[in-house]
This record gives sequence, structure tokens and C-alpha cells, in this order.
Amino acid sequence: MNFIQKIIYAFLSAREKKLAYRLDNHLKTSASNLTSKTVLSSSVTMTLNTETKKNVETVRKNVEDIINAAELNPEKLLAFIQSKGTKVCKIDHADKFLNFINEEEGLICPLKGFPALYLNLLTGSGFSFTGKPMFVMRNGIIEPIYMAHQFYKWYSLINNLPGFDYKSQKLFKKYLYSKNSQSMDNLKLDELVGLQEAILRDKEASEYALELAQKKDGSKNVLNKLKNDGSATI
Repeated sequence: MNFIQKIIYAFLSAREKKLAYRLDNHLKTSASNLTSKTVLSSSVTMTLNTETKKNVETVRKNVEDIINAAELNPEKLLAFIQSKGTKVCKIDHADKFLNFINEEEGLICPLKGFPALYLNLLTGSGFSFTGKPMFVMRNGIIEPIYMAHQFYKWYSLINNLPGFDYKSQKLFKKYLYSKNSQSMDNLKLDELVGLQEAILRDKEASEYALELAQKKDGSKNVLNKLKNDGSATI
């Protein structure tokens, strides 16, 4: 599966759409998080407050400016990431090492417990059961659109958009790749809201990456794939 297909199936797949639908059905009251206020209407929709909307728009504009200035060069983007204090590690066979803790190459959000210890030891970050955000990639050429997707999530994280905390990311990974959502009934409201925010952040990054992909060679194939999957309006 090539990268463009991977983005399509990661975000626009029926599984993730069903996840968002199931989650919406569980949200039955209001709750707050770092920058958002959940406002549920009769159609069970979430409305972000003015501050979060503004932050989302600012992140999008800044990401576009930075990526354009870097000419969509993955190495330049990694250098920018590192200049802002986020650790960047390139490791042979990184994908295989990361698979052991159910992580993928690119941005690794803060971890806890054994996964954090494992990643800290792997990247020479010390002996600790907590971990800071970092980028972990294989040595070699990095696909530009993939890098843009990961960069967008990283920029959202460092600008404190909600959904990147340990608990929300753990729930996102759990339910994205699981066909069984019965345990969602046991989630607390703040966990449900955090999961919703994680879905939104992934959606924003994926939409931006897909727009970039459509501008490059093969854009027609991307659009046809979206239409064939019935996901063109997502």
C-alpha cells in the first residue's frame, strides 16, 4: 500500500467514520478541556469555542507558510522541528522497532509506562517511564507528503490543540483499529471528549496532506479513489 492509499485508509476509511459516529452517540452532555467547550445539540454535534477555532485556523495557516518556505523538503522540516526542542531520531529498521509498541514512524506523542521506557532506551533518551514528544524515522529518503502529515500533527501538538494527551491518543489508537467498541460504554465523559478531539486533530492533518497530494502527480487517482470509496465529501 503506497502512502496516499495509507492516508486514505487511515482517515477516510469506513472504520474511522464509524468510530466518529459511535463516539457522537455517546456524547450526551457538555464538558470542557484545555481550549474547547463541547456543546451538544439535538443532532449530537460538537461545536468548538471561538478560541479553539481560532487556534485551528492559525495552525493551518502557519503550517502552510512553513512547509512552503521549506519547499516541502522533509529534511528542512525535521531541522525546523529539532530547532524547536523536539528530539528527532533516525534509526535503521525504526518501523519494526516501533511496531513492538504499536507506534508508527513520525511523530510519537507523549508515552507512559513500558512503551515510554522502551522508546527512551531505543532513542538514547535516558531511563524513564515517561516520554516527551519526539520524531522517530528510518534512515533514508522520507516521503514528502507523509512528512507534511506528521509535521501538521506536531505543530498542532506544540501549539496546545487538544487531543494529544496520553489518554486521548491511547483511546484513539485503541478504537481506530478495533472492530469492537462495546467498552466505549464505560468511558467517562472527559475521555469521550478527548477521543473526539484526537479524531479532529487527525482529520485536520489528513485533510491537509490529501490536499497536497492532489496537487502532485497522481492527484486524479486520489480523487477517483475518494469517489469510489464514497468518501469524497468527508
